[in-house]
Amino acid sequence: MAHFLADSISHMEPYLHHYGLIALFVLIALESIGAPVPGESALIGASLLAADGQLPIAGIFAVVVCAAVVGDSTGYLIGRFGGRTLINRYGRYVGMTEARQAWIEGLYEKRGAWVVVGARFVVVLRQLNGIAAGSMGMRWPPFLAANIAGALLWATVWTLGPYMFAGVIGNWLHLDLGGHGG
Repeated sequence: MAHFLADSISHMEPYLHHYGLIALFVLIALESIGAPVPGESALIGASLLAADGQLPIAGIFAVVVCAAVVGDSTGYLIGRFGGRTLINRYGRYVGMTEARQAWIEGLYEKRGAWVVVGARFVVVLRQLNGIAAGSMGMRWPPFLAANIAGALLWATVWTLGPYMFAGVIGNWLHLDLGGHGG
């Protein structure tokens, strides 16, 4: 795991240096829409660069929250206006039975806000969160509120955590973080 994360961060670092916060915004937004890109690894890398004084931590936080909300909201719209058709046509190929679909719809109806906030912290669920909420018919106002809350919590954990523990993380991943790492 450490090797994979170190490789991901090392791969993202040149893009973060060259394009800065714009690269981070694009990666987080694409990941939040559902694209298989290393958004969280880029966020950790950016936070470690901030600990080394190479990027502004407040800028990282603001960009990540905005990108996460925009990405999940875009995914929601994709799900809302096309997801149901895809589920009805192809769902059986991935195990989406009518009973399972009804159960997931009920989950979003009863606890949708908690699902949206919690999914932000789970790989794959984070990427499909907005699409699933839109496809399952979650109402927009509770989705948006939960989306913003989840983005704020997730950004706080993955921006400030690596920033505050950069030395420990840098040593664990064998990264050169100037005066902070190993």
